[in-house]
Amino acid sequence: MMNRRGFLGALGLPAVAAGIGFDPRLAGPGLAALPRAQGRSALEVADDEDFWWDVGRAFTVDRSMINLNNGGVSPAPGSVQDAMARHLAVMNQAPAYTMWRLLEPHKEAVRQSLAREWKVDPEELAITRNASEGLQICQFGFDLKAGDEVLTTNQDYPRMITTFQQRAAREGIVLKQFSIPTPAEDDDEIVRLFEQNITPRTKLILICHVINLTGQVLPVKRVVAMARKHGVPVIIDGAHAFAHLDFNLAELDCDYYATSLHKWLFAPIGTGLLYVRKPLIGDLWPLMAAAESRRDNIRKYEEIGTYPVANVLAIAEALSFHQGLGSAHKLARMLKLRDHWAVPLAKHERIQLNTSLAAGKACGIANVQIKGLDSGAVHAQLWKKHRIYTTVIKHDEFEGLRVSPSVYTSLPELDRFLDAMEDMVHHGLSS
Repeated sequence: MMNRRGFLGALGLPAVAAGIGFDPRLAGPGLAALPRAQGRSALEVADDEDFWWDVGRAFTVDRSMINLNNGGVSPAPGSVQDAMARHLAVMNQAPAYTMWRLLEPHKEAVRQSLAREWKVDPEELAITRNASEGLQICQFGFDLKAGDEVLTTNQDYPRMITTFQQRAAREGIVLKQFSIPTPAEDDDEIVRLFEQNITPRTKLILICHVINLTGQVLPVKRVVAMARKHGVPVIIDGAHAFAHLDFNLAELDCDYYATSLHKWLFAPIGTGLLYVRKPLIGDLWPLMAAAESRRDNIRKYEEIGTYPVANVLAIAEALSFHQGLGSAHKLARMLKLRDHWAVPLAKHERIQLNTSLAAGKACGIANVQIKGLDSGAVHAQLWKKHRIYTTVIKHDEFEGLRVSPSVYTSLPELDRFLDAMEDMVHHGLSS
Protein backbone atom coordinates (compact mmCIF):
# COMPACT_ATOMS: atom_id res chain seq x y z
CA MET A 1 0.00 0.00 0.00
CA MET A 2 1.44 3.40 -0.97
CA ASN A 3 2.08 5.78 1.94
CA ARG A 4 1.52 9.50 1.81
CA ARG A 5 5.14 10.35 1.02
CA GLY A 6 5.22 7.75 -1.75
CA PHE A 7 1.89 8.96 -3.13
CA LEU A 8 2.88 12.61 -3.29
CA GLY A 9 6.25 11.61 -4.66
CA ALA A 10 4.57 9.60 -7.42
CA LEU A 11 2.57 12.67 -8.34
CA GLY A 12 5.79 14.58 -8.89
CA LEU A 13 7.89 11.95 -10.62
CA PRO A 14 7.06 12.63 -14.26
CA ALA A 15 7.48 16.39 -13.83
CA VAL A 16 10.74 16.08 -11.93
CA ALA A 17 12.08 13.64 -14.52
CA ALA A 18 11.38 16.21 -17.20
CA GLY A 19 13.26 18.88 -15.28
CA ILE A 20 10.13 20.64 -13.96
CA GLY A 21 9.72 21.41 -10.28
CA PHE A 22 6.73 20.05 -8.38
CA ASP A 23 5.24 21.79 -5.37
CA PRO A 24 3.28 19.31 -3.19
CA ARG A 25 1.09 22.21 -2.07
CA LEU A 26 -0.45 22.15 -5.53
CA ALA A 27 -2.05 18.84 -4.53
CA GLY A 28 -4.46 20.76 -2.31
CA PRO A 29 -6.65 19.45 0.50
CA GLY A 30 -8.41 16.98 -1.78
CA LEU A 31 -5.24 15.03 -2.51
CA ALA A 32 -3.95 15.43 1.02
CA ALA A 33 -7.01 13.51 2.22
CA LEU A 34 -6.24 10.37 0.20
CA PRO A 35 -3.92 8.69 2.72
CA ARG A 36 -6.89 8.57 5.14
CA ALA A 37 -8.31 5.71 3.06
CA GLN A 38 -5.35 3.44 3.74
CA GLY A 39 -5.92 0.41 5.95
CA ARG A 40 -9.70 0.80 6.01
CA SER A 41 -12.37 -1.42 4.51
CA ALA A 42 -14.03 -0.42 1.26
CA LEU A 43 -17.45 -0.07 2.87
CA GLU A 44 -16.07 2.01 5.73
CA VAL A 45 -14.41 4.42 3.32
CA ALA A 46 -17.48 4.53 1.07
CA ASP A 47 -19.55 5.81 4.02
CA ASP A 48 -17.05 8.46 5.13
CA GLU A 49 -18.71 11.64 3.85
CA ASP A 50 -15.98 13.90 5.23
CA PHE A 51 -13.39 11.95 3.25
CA TRP A 52 -15.34 12.18 -0.01
CA TRP A 53 -16.08 15.85 0.54
CA ASP A 54 -12.33 16.41 0.68
CA VAL A 55 -11.81 14.22 -2.41
CA GLY A 56 -14.33 16.38 -4.24
CA ARG A 57 -12.14 19.40 -3.59
CA ALA A 58 -9.43 17.82 -5.74
CA PHE A 59 -11.65 18.56 -8.76
CA THR A 60 -12.33 21.94 -10.35
CA VAL A 61 -15.92 21.16 -11.28
CA ASP A 62 -18.71 23.70 -11.67
CA ARG A 63 -21.01 23.23 -8.65
CA SER A 64 -23.63 25.56 -10.09
CA MET A 65 -24.81 22.53 -12.04
CA ILE A 66 -25.04 18.82 -11.19
CA ASN A 67 -23.20 16.73 -13.73
CA LEU A 68 -24.60 13.19 -13.80
CA ASN A 69 -23.01 12.34 -17.15
CA ASN A 70 -19.51 11.43 -16.03
CA GLY A 71 -19.80 8.26 -18.11
CA GLY A 72 -19.43 10.29 -21.29
CA VAL A 73 -16.19 11.95 -20.26
CA SER A 74 -14.98 12.80 -16.79
CA PRO A 75 -13.39 15.96 -15.48
CA ALA A 76 -9.81 15.46 -14.39
CA PRO A 77 -8.59 16.39 -10.90
CA GLY A 78 -6.73 19.68 -10.64
CA SER A 79 -3.42 17.86 -10.20
CA VAL A 80 -3.89 16.15 -13.58
CA GLN A 81 -4.77 19.42 -15.27
CA ASP A 82 -1.74 21.06 -13.68
CA ALA A 83 0.57 18.27 -14.81
CA MET A 84 -0.69 18.49 -18.37
CA ALA A 85 -0.26 22.27 -18.38
CA ARG A 86 3.32 21.97 -17.08
CA HIS A 87 4.23 19.34 -19.67
CA LEU A 88 2.54 21.41 -22.38
CA ALA A 89 4.56 24.47 -21.40
CA VAL A 90 7.82 22.55 -21.65
CA MET A 91 6.68 20.91 -24.88
CA ASN A 92 6.17 24.31 -26.51
CA GLN A 93 9.60 25.68 -25.60
CA ALA A 94 11.17 23.93 -28.61
CA PRO A 95 8.88 21.05 -29.62
CA ALA A 96 11.27 19.26 -31.96
CA TYR A 97 13.62 18.86 -29.00
CA THR A 98 11.54 19.21 -25.82
CA MET A 99 8.62 17.10 -27.03
CA TRP A 100 10.43 14.37 -28.94
CA ARG A 101 13.76 14.20 -27.10
CA LEU A 102 13.00 15.36 -23.57
CA LEU A 103 9.38 14.43 -22.81
CA GLU A 104 8.42 11.54 -25.08
CA PRO A 105 10.87 9.04 -23.54
CA HIS A 106 8.92 9.35 -20.26
CA LYS A 107 5.96 7.77 -22.02
CA GLU A 108 7.59 4.42 -21.31
CA ALA A 109 7.36 5.05 -17.58
CA VAL A 110 3.63 5.69 -17.99
CA ARG A 111 3.28 2.43 -19.91
CA GLN A 112 5.13 0.55 -17.19
CA SER A 113 3.02 2.07 -14.43
CA LEU A 114 -0.25 1.18 -16.15
CA ALA A 115 0.95 -2.35 -16.83
CA ARG A 116 2.03 -2.84 -13.23
CA GLU A 117 -1.30 -1.61 -11.87
CA TRP A 118 -3.35 -3.90 -14.13
CA LYS A 119 -0.84 -6.79 -13.91
CA VAL A 120 0.19 -7.29 -17.52
CA ASP A 121 3.41 -6.99 -19.51
CA PRO A 122 4.21 -3.40 -20.58
CA GLU A 123 4.96 -4.82 -24.02
CA GLU A 124 1.24 -5.66 -24.29
CA LEU A 125 -0.10 -2.13 -23.67
CA ALA A 126 -0.48 0.56 -26.32
CA ILE A 127 -1.41 4.08 -25.24
CA THR A 128 -4.16 5.34 -27.54
CA ARG A 129 -6.47 8.35 -27.69
CA ASN A 130 -9.68 6.64 -26.59
CA ALA A 131 -11.58 3.36 -26.47
CA SER A 132 -12.92 3.84 -29.99
CA GLU A 133 -9.41 3.99 -31.45
CA GLY A 134 -8.31 0.88 -29.58
CA LEU A 135 -11.42 -1.03 -30.52
CA GLN A 136 -11.20 -0.01 -34.17
CA ILE A 137 -7.60 -1.17 -34.28
CA CYS A 138 -8.97 -4.58 -33.35
CA GLN A 139 -12.10 -4.41 -35.50
CA PHE A 140 -10.17 -3.43 -38.63
CA GLY A 141 -7.05 -5.37 -37.68
CA PHE A 142 -8.35 -8.87 -38.42
CA ASP A 143 -8.27 -10.25 -41.95
CA LEU A 144 -11.87 -11.05 -42.85
CA LYS A 145 -13.47 -11.98 -46.14
CA ALA A 146 -16.97 -11.80 -47.62
CA GLY A 147 -19.39 -14.00 -45.70
CA ASP A 148 -17.36 -14.04 -42.48
CA GLU A 149 -19.52 -13.23 -39.46
CA VAL A 150 -18.78 -10.90 -36.55
CA LEU A 151 -20.98 -11.31 -33.50
CA THR A 152 -22.13 -8.83 -30.86
CA THR A 153 -25.25 -7.78 -28.95
CA ASN A 154 -27.70 -5.05 -29.94
CA GLN A 155 -26.55 -2.98 -26.94
CA ASP A 156 -22.97 -2.33 -27.95
CA TYR A 157 -21.58 1.15 -28.49
CA PRO A 158 -22.93 2.74 -31.71
CA ARG A 159 -19.48 3.69 -33.03
CA MET A 160 -18.35 0.09 -32.82
CA ILE A 161 -21.48 -1.10 -34.61
CA THR A 162 -20.84 1.50 -37.32
CA THR A 163 -17.28 0.19 -37.68
CA PHE A 164 -18.50 -3.32 -38.43
CA GLN A 165 -21.22 -1.94 -40.73
CA GLN A 166 -18.55 -0.17 -42.76
CA ARG A 167 -16.61 -3.42 -43.13
CA ALA A 168 -19.85 -5.09 -44.15
CA ALA A 169 -20.48 -2.44 -46.82
CA ARG A 170 -16.92 -2.50 -48.17
CA GLU A 171 -15.94 -6.15 -47.78
CA GLY A 172 -19.17 -8.11 -47.52
CA ILE A 173 -18.66 -9.39 -43.98
CA VAL A 174 -21.81 -10.12 -41.97
CA LEU A 175 -22.62 -8.29 -38.73
CA LYS A 176 -24.78 -10.51 -36.52
CA GLN A 177 -26.43 -8.95 -33.46
CA PHE A 178 -28.69 -10.48 -30.84
CA SER A 179 -30.80 -9.24 -27.95
CA ILE A 180 -29.96 -9.68 -24.27
CA PRO A 181 -32.26 -9.16 -21.27
CA THR A 182 -32.58 -5.71 -19.70
CA PRO A 183 -31.65 -5.82 -16.92
CA ALA A 184 -29.56 -8.99 -17.11
CA GLU A 185 -28.91 -10.95 -13.92
CA ASP A 186 -28.16 -14.45 -15.22
CA ASP A 187 -24.55 -14.85 -16.38
CA ASP A 188 -25.30 -18.36 -17.64
CA GLU A 189 -27.92 -16.93 -19.97
CA ILE A 190 -25.53 -14.32 -21.39
CA VAL A 191 -22.88 -16.96 -22.09
CA ARG A 192 -25.51 -19.25 -23.61
CA LEU A 193 -26.81 -16.47 -25.90
CA PHE A 194 -23.33 -15.78 -27.22
CA GLU A 195 -22.61 -19.46 -27.75
CA GLN A 196 -25.89 -20.27 -29.48
CA ASN A 197 -25.25 -17.47 -31.99
CA ILE A 198 -21.82 -18.79 -32.98
CA THR A 199 -21.80 -20.48 -36.37
CA PRO A 200 -19.02 -22.02 -38.48
CA ARG A 201 -18.72 -18.58 -40.11
CA THR A 202 -18.18 -16.67 -36.86
CA LYS A 203 -14.68 -15.14 -36.94
CA LEU A 204 -14.85 -12.47 -34.25
CA ILE A 205 -16.85 -11.49 -31.13
CA LEU A 206 -17.19 -8.02 -29.63
CA ILE A 207 -18.49 -7.72 -26.05
CA CYS A 208 -18.87 -4.87 -23.58
CA HIS A 209 -17.41 -5.36 -20.13
CA VAL A 210 -19.89 -2.74 -18.92
CA ILE A 211 -22.72 -1.72 -21.24
CA ASN A 212 -22.66 2.05 -21.73
CA LEU A 213 -26.47 2.27 -21.98
CA THR A 214 -27.26 0.82 -18.56
CA GLY A 215 -24.10 0.09 -16.57
CA GLN A 216 -24.81 -3.63 -16.89
CA VAL A 217 -21.74 -5.82 -16.19
CA LEU A 218 -21.34 -8.76 -18.56
CA PRO A 219 -19.42 -11.99 -17.77
CA VAL A 220 -16.58 -11.25 -20.17
CA LYS A 221 -14.14 -13.75 -18.69
CA ARG A 222 -16.61 -16.59 -19.19
CA VAL A 223 -17.50 -15.47 -22.73
CA VAL A 224 -13.79 -15.32 -23.65
CA ALA A 225 -13.23 -18.84 -22.27
CA MET A 226 -16.28 -20.18 -24.11
CA ALA A 227 -15.33 -18.54 -27.42
CA ARG A 228 -11.76 -19.77 -27.13
CA LYS A 229 -13.07 -23.35 -27.21
CA HIS A 230 -14.70 -22.49 -30.55
CA GLY A 231 -11.56 -20.81 -31.86
CA VAL A 232 -13.23 -17.39 -31.98
CA PRO A 233 -11.25 -14.34 -30.76
CA VAL A 234 -13.03 -11.85 -28.47
CA ILE A 235 -12.55 -8.08 -28.35
CA ILE A 236 -13.59 -6.54 -25.03
CA ASP A 237 -14.92 -2.98 -24.90
CA GLY A 238 -13.76 -1.86 -21.46
CA ALA A 239 -14.62 1.84 -21.76
CA HIS A 240 -16.81 1.90 -18.63
CA ALA A 241 -15.15 -0.86 -16.64
CA PHE A 242 -11.51 0.19 -16.52
CA ALA A 243 -10.63 1.99 -13.23
CA HIS A 244 -14.31 1.67 -12.29
CA LEU A 245 -14.67 -2.02 -11.47
CA ASP A 246 -12.09 -3.54 -9.13
CA PHE A 247 -10.22 -5.99 -11.40
CA ASN A 248 -7.01 -6.45 -13.33
CA LEU A 249 -6.48 -7.53 -16.92
CA ALA A 250 -4.50 -10.63 -15.96
CA GLU A 251 -7.48 -12.18 -14.17
CA LEU A 252 -9.71 -11.74 -17.22
CA ASP A 253 -7.38 -13.95 -19.29
CA CYS A 254 -8.42 -12.03 -22.39
CA ASP A 255 -6.62 -11.38 -25.67
CA TYR A 256 -7.86 -7.91 -26.71
CA TYR A 257 -9.09 -5.15 -24.39
CA ALA A 258 -9.58 -1.46 -25.21
CA THR A 259 -10.64 1.41 -23.00
CA SER A 260 -10.64 5.17 -22.52
CA LEU A 261 -8.64 6.66 -19.67
CA HIS A 262 -10.58 9.95 -19.61
CA LYS A 263 -13.64 8.27 -18.10
CA TRP A 264 -13.03 6.48 -14.81
CA LEU A 265 -9.26 6.90 -14.47
CA PHE A 266 -9.82 10.70 -14.67
CA ALA A 267 -6.90 11.07 -17.10
CA PRO A 268 -6.64 13.89 -19.67
CA ILE A 269 -9.30 13.95 -22.36
CA GLY A 270 -8.03 12.08 -25.40
CA THR A 271 -6.17 9.25 -23.69
CA GLY A 272 -6.87 5.53 -23.91
CA LEU A 273 -5.32 2.10 -23.66
CA LEU A 274 -5.22 -1.03 -25.80
CA TYR A 275 -4.15 -4.42 -24.47
CA VAL A 276 -3.13 -7.13 -26.96
CA ARG A 277 -1.69 -10.42 -25.73
CA LYS A 278 1.93 -10.50 -26.87
CA PRO A 279 1.84 -13.58 -29.17
CA LEU A 280 -1.09 -12.01 -31.07
CA ILE A 281 0.44 -8.61 -31.82
CA GLY A 282 2.15 -9.73 -35.01
CA ASP A 283 -1.07 -10.83 -36.72
CA LEU A 284 -3.24 -7.82 -35.75
CA TRP A 285 -2.86 -5.01 -38.27
CA PRO A 286 -2.44 -1.44 -36.93
CA LEU A 287 -5.02 1.16 -37.88
CA MET A 288 -2.28 3.36 -39.37
CA ALA A 289 0.65 1.77 -41.16
CA ALA A 290 3.81 0.99 -39.21
CA ALA A 291 7.23 -0.21 -40.34
CA GLU A 292 7.64 -3.96 -40.77
CA SER A 293 10.32 -3.83 -38.07
CA ARG A 294 7.50 -3.11 -35.62
CA ARG A 295 5.35 -6.06 -36.66
CA ASP A 296 5.57 -7.66 -33.21
CA ASN A 297 5.89 -4.42 -31.26
CA ILE A 298 2.88 -3.06 -29.33
CA ARG A 299 4.02 0.46 -30.27
CA LYS A 300 2.94 -0.10 -33.87
CA TYR A 301 -0.58 0.80 -32.68
CA GLU A 302 0.73 4.21 -31.58
CA GLU A 303 1.92 5.20 -35.07
CA ILE A 304 -0.50 8.10 -35.49
CA GLY A 305 1.85 10.94 -36.41
CA THR A 306 2.46 13.97 -34.20
CA TYR A 307 0.34 14.12 -31.05
CA PRO A 308 0.42 16.06 -27.73
CA VAL A 309 2.64 14.00 -25.44
CA ALA A 310 1.61 16.22 -22.50
CA ASN A 311 -1.72 14.39 -22.37
CA VAL A 312 0.02 11.03 -22.20
CA LEU A 313 2.49 12.00 -19.47
CA ALA A 314 -0.29 13.42 -17.30
CA ILE A 315 -1.85 9.92 -17.22
CA ALA A 316 0.73 9.27 -14.50
CA GLU A 317 -0.94 11.86 -12.27
CA ALA A 318 -4.36 10.31 -12.84
CA LEU A 319 -2.99 6.87 -12.03
CA SER A 320 -1.48 8.17 -8.78
CA PHE A 321 -4.86 9.70 -7.85
CA HIS A 322 -6.56 6.37 -8.59
CA GLN A 323 -4.02 4.48 -6.48
CA GLY A 324 -4.46 6.95 -3.66
CA LEU A 325 -8.20 6.36 -3.63
CA GLY A 326 -7.84 2.61 -3.92
CA SER A 327 -9.72 0.64 -6.56
CA ALA A 328 -11.99 -1.18 -4.08
CA HIS A 329 -12.74 2.03 -2.16
CA LYS A 330 -13.60 3.81 -5.40
CA LEU A 331 -15.99 1.12 -6.59
CA ALA A 332 -17.69 0.89 -3.20
CA ARG A 333 -18.29 4.65 -3.26
CA MET A 334 -19.67 4.52 -6.80
CA LEU A 335 -22.11 1.79 -5.78
CA LYS A 336 -23.16 3.79 -2.73
CA LEU A 337 -23.86 6.83 -4.91
CA ARG A 338 -25.90 4.71 -7.32
CA ASP A 339 -27.96 3.10 -4.58
CA HIS A 340 -28.51 6.44 -2.84
CA TRP A 341 -30.84 7.53 -5.63
CA ALA A 342 -31.79 4.26 -7.35
CA VAL A 343 -33.08 2.32 -4.33
CA PRO A 344 -35.62 4.99 -3.24
CA LEU A 345 -36.78 5.60 -6.80
CA ALA A 346 -37.26 1.87 -7.44
CA LYS A 347 -39.98 1.81 -4.76
CA HIS A 348 -42.29 3.84 -6.98
CA GLU A 349 -44.61 1.89 -9.28
CA ARG A 350 -43.99 4.34 -12.11
CA ILE A 351 -40.25 3.82 -12.02
CA GLN A 352 -38.53 1.28 -14.25
CA LEU A 353 -34.89 0.55 -13.51
CA ASN A 354 -33.17 -0.82 -16.60
CA THR A 355 -30.16 -1.75 -14.48
CA SER A 356 -29.89 -4.55 -11.97
CA LEU A 357 -28.94 -3.53 -8.43
CA ALA A 358 -27.85 -7.08 -7.58
CA ALA A 359 -24.29 -7.45 -6.34
CA GLY A 360 -21.77 -7.68 -9.16
CA LYS A 361 -24.29 -7.10 -11.93
CA ALA A 362 -23.79 -3.38 -12.43
CA CYS A 363 -21.47 -0.55 -11.49
CA GLY A 364 -21.96 3.08 -10.50
CA ILE A 365 -23.96 3.75 -13.67
CA ALA A 366 -27.68 3.04 -13.84
CA ASN A 367 -30.56 3.66 -16.24
CA VAL A 368 -33.96 4.85 -15.00
CA GLN A 369 -37.28 5.52 -16.72
CA ILE A 370 -40.41 7.26 -15.46
CA LYS A 371 -43.20 5.22 -17.04
CA GLY A 372 -45.56 7.29 -19.12
CA LEU A 373 -43.13 10.17 -19.61
CA ASP A 374 -40.83 10.67 -22.56
CA SER A 375 -37.27 10.34 -21.31
CA GLY A 376 -36.11 13.19 -23.52
CA ALA A 377 -38.67 15.47 -21.88
CA VAL A 378 -37.60 14.29 -18.42
CA HIS A 379 -33.98 15.06 -19.31
CA ALA A 380 -34.98 18.51 -20.58
CA GLN A 381 -36.91 19.38 -17.41
CA LEU A 382 -34.07 18.24 -15.16
CA TRP A 383 -31.75 20.60 -17.00
CA LYS A 384 -34.05 23.56 -17.54
CA LYS A 385 -35.59 23.60 -14.07
CA HIS A 386 -32.86 22.10 -11.88
CA ARG A 387 -29.59 22.37 -13.86
CA ILE A 388 -29.10 18.61 -13.54
CA TYR A 389 -27.38 17.05 -16.54
CA THR A 390 -28.08 13.43 -17.50
CA THR A 391 -27.98 11.34 -20.68
CA VAL A 392 -31.04 10.28 -22.69
CA ILE A 393 -30.98 6.65 -23.81
CA LYS A 394 -33.51 5.49 -26.41
CA HIS A 395 -33.01 1.90 -27.47
CA ASP A 396 -35.37 -0.21 -29.56
CA GLU A 397 -36.16 -2.30 -26.47
CA PHE A 398 -36.10 0.28 -23.65
CA GLU A 399 -35.55 3.92 -22.84
CA GLY A 400 -34.52 5.98 -19.84
CA LEU A 401 -31.93 8.32 -18.41
CA ARG A 402 -28.40 7.11 -17.86
CA VAL A 403 -27.23 8.48 -14.54
CA SER A 404 -23.48 8.42 -13.88
CA PRO A 405 -22.22 10.37 -10.86
CA SER A 406 -18.55 10.33 -9.88
CA VAL A 407 -16.38 10.37 -6.78
CA TYR A 408 -16.72 14.16 -6.51
CA THR A 409 -20.54 13.97 -6.52
CA SER A 410 -22.08 14.73 -3.13
CA LEU A 411 -25.09 13.08 -1.50
CA PRO A 412 -26.94 16.43 -1.30
CA GLU A 413 -26.55 16.75 -5.07
CA LEU A 414 -28.07 13.30 -5.53
CA ASP A 415 -30.85 14.26 -3.12
CA ARG A 416 -31.71 17.14 -5.45
CA PHE A 417 -31.86 14.71 -8.37
CA LEU A 418 -34.02 12.31 -6.35
CA ASP A 419 -36.42 15.09 -5.33
CA ALA A 420 -36.71 16.30 -8.94
CA MET A 421 -37.45 12.80 -10.21
CA GLU A 422 -40.01 12.09 -7.49
CA ASP A 423 -41.74 15.38 -8.26
CA MET A 424 -42.15 14.26 -11.89
CA VAL A 425 -43.33 10.81 -10.74
CA HIS A 426 -46.14 12.42 -8.72
CA HIS A 427 -46.94 15.56 -10.73
CA GLY A 428 -45.67 14.94 -14.24
CA LEU A 429 -43.85 17.44 -16.40
CA SER A 430 -44.09 21.17 -15.86
CA SER A 431 -46.15 23.02 -18.43
